[in-house]
Amino acid sequence: MRAGERPANPASTDWPARLHVVTGKGGSGKTSVAAALALALAAGGRRTLLVEVEGRQGIAQLFDTDPLPYEERRIAGTTGGGEVRALAVDPEEALLEYLDMFYRLGAAGRALRKFGAIDFATTIAPGLRDILLTGKVKEATTRTANQRRVYDAVVLDAPPTGRIGRFLNVTAEAARLAKVGPIKTQSEGVAALLRSPMTAVHVVTLLEEMPVQETIDAIGELTQLNIPVGRIIVNSTRSPLLTGKVTQAELRRGLAAAGLPTDRATVTGLHSEVKDQLTRHALEESLRTDLAELGRPLIELPLLPEGVDRTSLEMLADRLRQTDC
Repeated sequence: MRAGERPANPASTDWPARLHVVTGKGGSGKTSVAAALALALAAGGRRTLLVEVEGRQGIAQLFDTDPLPYEERRIAGTTGGGEVRALAVDPEEALLEYLDMFYRLGAAGRALRKFGAIDFATTIAPGLRDILLTGKVKEATTRTANQRRVYDAVVLDAPPTGRIGRFLNVTAEAARLAKVGPIKTQSEGVAALLRSPMTAVHVVTLLEEMPVQETIDAIGELTQLNIPVGRIIVNSTRSPLLTGKVTQAELRRGLAAAGLPTDRATVTGLHSEVKDQLTRHALEESLRTDLAELGRPLIELPLLPEGVDRTSLEMLADRLRQTDC
């Protein structure tokens, strides 16, 4: 391989899709997982695009950069000469791009912004917003230059599990309703991509009852829509502090051996905390079983007590790269 040349067959056998959609309940850490996955997939000289569509500028915060404009910018390099680029998709800019691409409106299309026509259009047709967002993601995923894909993988930080089915299915509905024209053609193309082996939807969850239930519901919905489900990523996991039953007598002996107080209040309070820990561990094991019964590959990522920064993102990326399932 010549210097600076990317691998001829860069697809990962462990992560075979080209478009990786990352969803999860709010607060589950899906943006951090999406960023770590983009880093993992860029290793070895590959190029990935990390896309966000909710206007939160979460990617910029994670990589400690200025807010992202509506353009693809390099935000990180990886081992082996790989790189991650990022894009914050703006519905208004995506609509202008769409009007120019299919109707050649150019400056006339941009003039619509002055009259508020774009806000009006996306307000009276809320589904149009998601059509534009998913359409841009599809364009980036399938874009070519010099007879090869521009990006080896695209990672989409998608809306949360409660909205993911509607978000990904809106183009199929648009294709069904539209009879002819560019909207029908584009919608059919996006819907086909989202239902092909090129796409995988990964669901991020926590070992808590509500996130796990939302994960179960989302996977059921995506399955009904024939949208491929990839991995379940269990985020912020912790090793159990205790296993097995611990009596007050054992606690008292342990405290005494450590030279700590062994009065009744101390022992009783500590024993209550021990029972809480064991109850939590039992619940987490039950939730793991519920997730395993979904029949999807499971990945567990550790809790990051100090929060997420570039170093911890690299650590999560390494964990994802080592996955073999």
